[in-house]
Amino acid sequence: MPTELESVRTRQIVALRTMINLNEPVVSSGVKEPVWKILVLDKAAQDIISPLLPVKQLRDLGVTLHLLLGARREPLTDVPAVYFVSPTDENVDLMSEDLKKAMYDSFYCNFISPLARPRLESLASAAVHGGAVAQVQKVVDQYLNFISLEDDLFVLRRYNENSTFSYFSMNSPGTSEVTVNAMLDSVADGLFAVCATMGIVPIIRCPKGNAAEMVAKRLDQKLRDNLRDSRNNLFTMDGVRMGLLQTTRPLMVIGDRGADLATMLHHTWTYQALMHDVLELDQNRVTITNSGKKKEYDMGTGGTDKLWKNHKGSAFPAVAEAVQGDLDAYRSSEEEIKRLKQAMGMSGESDAADEAMTTLLADTTAKLGSTVTSLPQLLEAKRLIDLHTNVATTLLDVIKERKLDVLFELEQKLLQHSPLDQPVTQFLGSISNQEDVLRVLIIAFLCQETVNQKSYEEMMSLLREKGIEESALKQVQKLKSISQLGSRLASSSHTEEHQGAGTKTIGMFNKLLNHGSKFVMEGVKNLVPKAHHLPLTKLVDTLNTPPSSAGISAVGINQMMGGSSQAPDIDETYCFFDPKLMHQPTKETIALARQQAAQDIVLFVVGGGNYVEYQNLVDYGKSKNLMRVTYGCTELVNPTQFCDQLTRLGRTSD
Repeated sequence: MPTELESVRTRQIVALRTMINLNEPVVSSGVKEPVWKILVLDKAAQDIISPLLPVKQLRDLGVTLHLLLGARREPLTDVPAVYFVSPTDENVDLMSEDLKKAMYDSFYCNFISPLARPRLESLASAAVHGGAVAQVQKVVDQYLNFISLEDDLFVLRRYNENSTFSYFSMNSPGTSEVTVNAMLDSVADGLFAVCATMGIVPIIRCPKGNAAEMVAKRLDQKLRDNLRDSRNNLFTMDGVRMGLLQTTRPLMVIGDRGADLATMLHHTWTYQALMHDVLELDQNRVTITNSGKKKEYDMGTGGTDKLWKNHKGSAFPAVAEAVQGDLDAYRSSEEEIKRLKQAMGMSGESDAADEAMTTLLADTTAKLGSTVTSLPQLLEAKRLIDLHTNVATTLLDVIKERKLDVLFELEQKLLQHSPLDQPVTQFLGSISNQEDVLRVLIIAFLCQETVNQKSYEEMMSLLREKGIEESALKQVQKLKSISQLGSRLASSSHTEEHQGAGTKTIGMFNKLLNHGSKFVMEGVKNLVPKAHHLPLTKLVDTLNTPPSSAGISAVGINQMMGGSSQAPDIDETYCFFDPKLMHQPTKETIALARQQAAQDIVLFVVGGGNYVEYQNLVDYGKSKNLMRVTYGCTELVNPTQFCDQLTRLGRTSD
């Protein structure tokens, strides 16, 4: 990635470090000791900070204690306090109490998103009441109301069953208009914060007539208002220094979850997505239960874990081979070190012995192609190998138990419309996991152009036979019938969307079938997914293809939307917003903006996203050699959670 385009994660870390450093840029000279302080957070702030700054880094920034705002706290009148909280009435009241009691030496009040004027006044009056006006050093709107999980991945909120951001909430008949509008405003606020943090004012594109358009309109207005606010412009030259070398404008595509439901339910075959599906990866952490003991693993190493960086989007067999390769290299280097120690009569106790061992270790590991040059690094390498070995073996057990390789291959055939060896309902007779059966049936239903009554009845009777609730399939049938009446609200004709999907089976696991392998892969298919674009990646490609060469892909998109095979006018089907334009865009303006393909693309999905879609966009960015691609969604939802949402929707419409 070119240095001038820092990732959203890097930019958010810099902003958080500056905030914790009492709103002064962090100078990493190591000479100056940090100001010791306490950090007061709410739950939302905890979710933002925890994937980015581990406790050790907080300590390096001078944080001696980090406490929850709502918890009982003792006064520390000689210590400065940095607050980082949401600007809610409850939080402002709690902060006001702290000011009235003058609990800390000084107060640095940082709000995740902008603080409304009445709440600011209430805070000011509390400071006056407690005689703490002089102690309030800063009150800052940070515009950090999103969570960066990877360099190119962000979510607006951690998954919550009762979230107003969910696909269920957006489509439930019981959701009030007030709730929907508040949710759309929150999403637009989050996206504005992403733009401010990245320092970009993008051209915004989205489909017409759904939640994505309403979010895009609000975001466009927020960007316009800020660009024209001379006192509080967040997009000044200082803020956008990283974007100065760009010759093209960034493009933000806002998609709607309803455009592609199948991907949310798909059994996957890549490492990170499997962890999300099977082990409920959350905030970059997984919990594995082994022999009754629970152990939590943190996958967010900030780029130091090479295997994770290189293989999180790889097919599972490739990951198993990579883990085994690392394990073998570690074992051989460990044996070599022991042998050398014994041969030289070294115990490693003295400084001279340690120094000699470091030199020998450097020579040995150079031969092994490893970069380990010291014992701490060797121990860290061992920790990472143990982590991936435990995670991968746990995944392998579930793959075998639930036949996930077979289900993945079947779904790829369904998405590609390849002939099946036997009918889906017959095939699923031998699958015992109820959720797996439901997921495959829904995908089969979505991928057929028309489902006759007989097929539908066969699916329903299979669900009844296995004691599985039918609500989710009924909901999808209802959505499909609406879409076939010409509406684009739901998952419109999923027949052409997944073209290019499929798998190929390559030779059996050569590296893993040798004696002593940690991974017993017998009976598991060595499948490699074929490279193809998912529907929302296709949408990005279409909107970022200059008009002269967009003909073929435009036809595909139009067929996908249920239209004719003649090339449509993409700019009629998708909204165009440019916050920098003073007037309404004309056809000429839009055509001119599309002449050059953007090199910096953000795809954001309203209604939930997943790791499969994220990885697909990243692969697309690499194939097109783009400077930066970033995937965002309201929240990351795994297939179990999405099935539950469809089931709940089905119940409400019964």
